[in-house]
Amino acid sequence: MVAFSKFQTVPHTCLEYVHPWTKSCSDAATSSGCTTFQESFRIYVTVYMLALLMRGKIPSQKDLRGTLLRIIQSTSFLACHAFSYSLFLCLLRRILGNFNFLTASFIPAFLASYTSILVERPSRRGLLCLYVTNVASETLFRMAVWRGWVKPIPYGEVLIFMTSVSGLLYFYRSNHISHDSIYGLLRFIVGPFEESGYMENREDLPPQRAPAVSTSRKTTKPVPRSGVVYSIVSAFCRFYRAVVKWVKCHNRHATCPHPFSCFYYTIQGTAKLFSIGYGLQVCLRLLLQIRKLVRHPKMLPGVLVQRDAFRFGAFLGGFSGLFRMTSCVLRWLLDKDSKFHAIPSGLVAGLAFAFFPDNTIALYIMWKLVQIMYRNGVDKGWWPELPGATVLLYCLSTAILFHAAVVEPNNLRPSYWKFLHRVSGGWIADINRKPLDVYGLESSKALAKVLIDTKTGSTYSSPI
Repeated sequence: MVAFSKFQTVPHTCLEYVHPWTKSCSDAATSSGCTTFQESFRIYVTVYMLALLMRGKIPSQKDLRGTLLRIIQSTSFLACHAFSYSLFLCLLRRILGNFNFLTASFIPAFLASYTSILVERPSRRGLLCLYVTNVASETLFRMAVWRGWVKPIPYGEVLIFMTSVSGLLYFYRSNHISHDSIYGLLRFIVGPFEESGYMENREDLPPQRAPAVSTSRKTTKPVPRSGVVYSIVSAFCRFYRAVVKWVKCHNRHATCPHPFSCFYYTIQGTAKLFSIGYGLQVCLRLLLQIRKLVRHPKMLPGVLVQRDAFRFGAFLGGFSGLFRMTSCVLRWLLDKDSKFHAIPSGLVAGLAFAFFPDNTIALYIMWKLVQIMYRNGVDKGWWPELPGATVLLYCLSTAILFHAAVVEPNNLRPSYWKFLHRVSGGWIADINRKPLDVYGLESSKALAKVLIDTKTGSTYSSPI
């Protein structure tokens, strides 16, 4: 039962609460900043170098120099966050003479977030804000469920994804002028033919007709290679090409922007995205288990037939196929094309998310829709632009996450706890939670359970 004593102060010193392993506040802040710098440098070296290699060309000296500067800047951003968080915890304790429910983590985290986000490049602030807002919204929901205020809805993440992705697809089919990366992702999944402006910039494609089949037989020289297997493979290839040609040459509606038939348009999208989704999951698993596979090659068949790979492929392929099929059906039924078709088509396509439900993906799509709606409203003059809204939302979301990590870590997403634990060198687990038990949230017991569940540990055991 949560106690209603949130205004009760904690008389413990910062030595007993924040850094029980050292008597010096400055040493604690400096050591936490240095540790975070080392850990985050390893992370950002991997991230930025991978992004550099994925460009598909040999990097120049200018590219390498720019990448190194970005690595240092992003690393300094996280290091500054850890340093200032510890610093503000101790500073507020010295000013107020005690800790309370807000100064125990929320307010110091807010101030540290504002200090550190100014170190990071402005181009990355929006992406960081979107990520932490995603995790913070899930954390608030976990808090509400834990307190009994709300009850989780079965397949709630599927409902969130369906409604959110239908809104994004509506903007995708509308006259959007944004170069947001989400439009590139939608273009990749549902195809470029559904994007706004494609019909106006293409040549009219007449309905496909089946080509005349020649009845004359051409005499060809016998193939040098022979054998039953070769004959079967050749016959299968000819049969496959004939089936594909037959499928392509079915009719399509005059308002359909895609080439070939609607049936081929649907099947092609489903098969392509299923293969990509399945291949991505298999490749990722191979990279993560490369050492085990080298020692035990017999594990390879198990990786290739992994259930999650088929589920992710079914999600991507089903989403693309259902959206294309529903869009074509609406054009056939209503005898016209409209950007509003994206809403029911997106809802139907979103059902494929049941194959691979994930809170992170659902909340990312939801907040991406909110961001685009806000930007679209600002561009059209429906509401004023809030100066510093991105920085403010980032600071608020990060403060919620740090507050949950200290006061009620059981309600934090396990993957985010592992990230905080890794990047802080375990310092986030060394904070003594026992003085916070007066608030009725059982913070110390929650920490012990989280450390066991996430297989992380604390380097210091407080005697208090």
